[in-house]
Amino acid sequence: MAEEVSPAPAAEQTEEPTAPAEEEEFENFFTGNVTFEDEPLEGVRITVEGNGFEAETETDAEGKWRIGVPERATYEVTLDEDTLPEGVAVTEGGATVEAEFGLTGIKAVNFFIGEGERQTTGLFAQVLIRLVNGLNFGLLLALAAIGLSLIFGTTGLSNFAHAEMVTFGALMVLTFGVDLALPIWIAIAIAIVLSALLGWVLDAGLWKPLRRRGVGLIPLMIVSIGLSLALRYTYQFIYGGGTQQLPGATAPSDIQLGPISLSWIDIASMTTSIVVLVAVAYFLLRTRIGKATRAVADNASLAAASGIDVDRVIRIVWVSGAALAGLAGVLWAYFRPGVSWDMGFQILLLIFAAVVLGGLGTAFGALVGSLIVGLFIEMSTLWIPSDMKYVGALVVLIVVLLFRPQGILGRRERIG
Repeated sequence: MAEEVSPAPAAEQTEEPTAPAEEEEFENFFTGNVTFEDEPLEGVRITVEGNGFEAETETDAEGKWRIGVPERATYEVTLDEDTLPEGVAVTEGGATVEAEFGLTGIKAVNFFIGEGERQTTGLFAQVLIRLVNGLNFGLLLALAAIGLSLIFGTTGLSNFAHAEMVTFGALMVLTFGVDLALPIWIAIAIAIVLSALLGWVLDAGLWKPLRRRGVGLIPLMIVSIGLSLALRYTYQFIYGGGTQQLPGATAPSDIQLGPISLSWIDIASMTTSIVVLVAVAYFLLRTRIGKATRAVADNASLAAASGIDVDRVIRIVWVSGAALAGLAGVLWAYFRPGVSWDMGFQILLLIFAAVVLGGLGTAFGALVGSLIVGLFIEMSTLWIPSDMKYVGALVVLIVVLLFRPQGILGRRERIG
């Protein structure tokens, strides 16, 4: 069993390893020793993860390690048993410890090492676990990507401020669910309504006047980049640069389905995503305004000539797209987990990748692209380091576009 121990008095503390240069910015540290039969183990990998932060290091020649973290909170400290010598394992309990700071900025975490067999997860079990995680991530990514795709389809705008619409939903839940202590389901409902209102305000106050003045798509895209920066740093000014948790974000994974461990948050997230995506499909395929939206996305001029109020359709797309982005932000805050001022920007490139991969301007293409991106990101960690999993998704995007430039469900435009 991994044991957490508080720092000993100054006279009893052992000398701590020198902190790497990149840790000097942190004031809080996890530290510990890894030994086997009183002999230090060098090169053992230790990972600290939590609150949107992740870092790793290896033990030095004296078996010591140290990792700085940005804030005093609860983190998971993991010893990678694959880096232990052959026949050596963590003898008591698991190799992961949930550690929390006390009154000081240093927290010591030690592991009991001895002879034994390491319990490893089989390849099939790893595939199932990553498949479920990828599906969960892909579904929440689809909520944001569909809104972005519809906005592009109806207006031609590549909206870089969509990332801040994602962040806005999570921040509103933080405000009403944590700061104002409202029940979390009420806070989420308020956040989605306010996200929709944000979409209405942005279109009425900014995008529609610019469209009426005949501003080109490139200047509009530059405006969206500026709006993105303005909103993002406004969030940082108001909420600070740290990461905060929503109620229930650290719920235990007590639902066991074979090798797959899920929490009620995971179940609620996937169920909500599926229900909302089905509702969006029904809206687009079965309602008059949905059919009008598809018509405007196909050919706005022809739709206007047939009597469709294009401005009204675009306004509805902005409102619904912002609401979907806000909901995606809430689910992303639970998936990470944590709420921060730049959380939407962290997945903006993946949202664009999903939209382009599925086919620009098509809602169903955005759904397909999101699922592919989400599944590939999680599955790729079986073969490549987790730090490179987002790069792998973009490589898939490039390969698909080489053979199908219009995307999976997009239509090739004829020239001439």
